[in-house]
Amino acid sequence: MEPFYPLRCLVCAECFLVQLEEFESPERIFSDDYAYFSSYSSSWVEHARAYVEMAAARFGLGGEHRVVEIASNDGYLLQFFVERGVPSLGIEPAANTAEAARERGVETLVRFFGTETAREAAAAGKADLIIGNNVLAHVPDLNDFVAGVGELLAPGGTVTMEFPHLLRLIENREWDTIYHEHFSYFSWLTARRVFAAHGLRLYDVEEIPTHGGSLRIYGCHADAGLADSPAIAELERREREAGLDRLETYLSFEQRVREHKWAIVEFLVDERRAGSRIAAYGAPAKGNTLLNYCGVRTDLIEFTADMNPVKQGRFLPGTHIPIFAPDHIRAERPDLVLILPWNIRAEIAEQLAFVREWGGRLAVPAPEVGVLE
Repeated sequence: MEPFYPLRCLVCAECFLVQLEEFESPERIFSDDYAYFSSYSSSWVEHARAYVEMAAARFGLGGEHRVVEIASNDGYLLQFFVERGVPSLGIEPAANTAEAARERGVETLVRFFGTETAREAAAAGKADLIIGNNVLAHVPDLNDFVAGVGELLAPGGTVTMEFPHLLRLIENREWDTIYHEHFSYFSWLTARRVFAAHGLRLYDVEEIPTHGGSLRIYGCHADAGLADSPAIAELERREREAGLDRLETYLSFEQRVREHKWAIVEFLVDERRAGSRIAAYGAPAKGNTLLNYCGVRTDLIEFTADMNPVKQGRFLPGTHIPIFAPDHIRAERPDLVLILPWNIRAEIAEQLAFVREWGGRLAVPAPEVGVLE
């Protein structure tokens, strides 16, 4: 039998941390054949390059400093620090992506991050900058992870982390970003509380557009003399106004998700009844949540296409939709292509501009399902 796992979000009535039940171990999720390589998204690599330029200027990073990235994947970000001559270390649990990073000249330690790994890495020198992009949600032992950040961070150093903003997830019904590779979902209010519990103070925050709307937080040791940014008070005000400190906000989200599901299914069924052949683009984790929850199978979507060769020739779990290389779309000429990684729709729409050659259309399932103009 193909394994299926319950997917339920639970919320803490005290700190409002949103969490999943744990059904699969991180060791199995981030195994040696981990299928996600950051460098296959050109927009994400550009986001990383821009971050490095910003951080190098803001923190004055040079050859005498040290940068550590947690969950460094295939070296997509640290490669730009290496080019600048800034000593860099990646910490990455998946051996196959770590090897790709080493091929880019990025020193990489194959470990899960926590206090033990932090002490091992700190033996060679503490970090002036610690980076964690889209890793905080993947951590099953949150306390050990954040405590490890404190162990590794140099006095006067900064940690920056990016993660999808729970406020955006709720406001825009981005429920497909909920999947078993994640363990937690964060508001600013909750994130600040988590870091404070381990002697780290979040002193600045930015709202960024990645992954449907994310936060980039800046943290330091609690005794560092860095003033809080005015952005903090404004974001806290908006989160409280949105009800992120009230249980009823979370409990009412369920019905809004159901209504979005119905709209997606109706859209696909109407297209099929009108005679459209439908394909998808991408094989992201969020797409699997969406398609399985909506009950979509190959009678609605014939196939999907993905640039990552590790995914090609396989099937989406549960739905059994086959995955091909992108040139399969040109060969099959579907009438409609549903972009599953809707958070990078602009990048993908540009890649799929050729679909219009035969009158094909592009669509996205979220935040509202519909055809792109």
